[in-house]
Amino acid sequence: KMEEFLNLTQLKTSLKEAILLDYYTAGFWWAKEMKFSLIQLSGFMDLLNFALENLSNKHMTLGDNLKELERAMSGIGKTDSEERDDPNLFSIEQAKAIIDYLVISLFKHYKAYEFLFHGRREEPVISNE
Repeated sequence: KMEEFLNLTQLKTSLKEAILLDYYTAGFWWAKEMKFSLIQLSGFMDLLNFALENLSNKHMTLGDNLKELERAMSGIGKTDSEERDDPNLFSIEQAKAIIDYLVISLFKHYKAYEFLFHGRREEPVISNE
């Protein structure tokens, strides 16, 4: 279902799509294990998407992305997809857990994700062999 939701059409042949599916699926299941409400789950998935889009589309450095995440989570800045009336969407403990999760899942591997989105890749050569 996540594959359909993310509109991944080349999952079997695209390493990038496979990594994105893994990233979002792991995040979704982590949030479910945290017993987030539907609104919290949606907000968490927005944060995952926000951090990844900052890297992939906006070419943000790790430091800039961390600053943007801090603003988004503190309510100072809102993500594009986030127009929330409740600035206390997550408890302090949940917010700390979310930050820890993002550090482990994305920020610790930032260079690898940068390469995934911005690294120059050569076209594969397919032959009869």
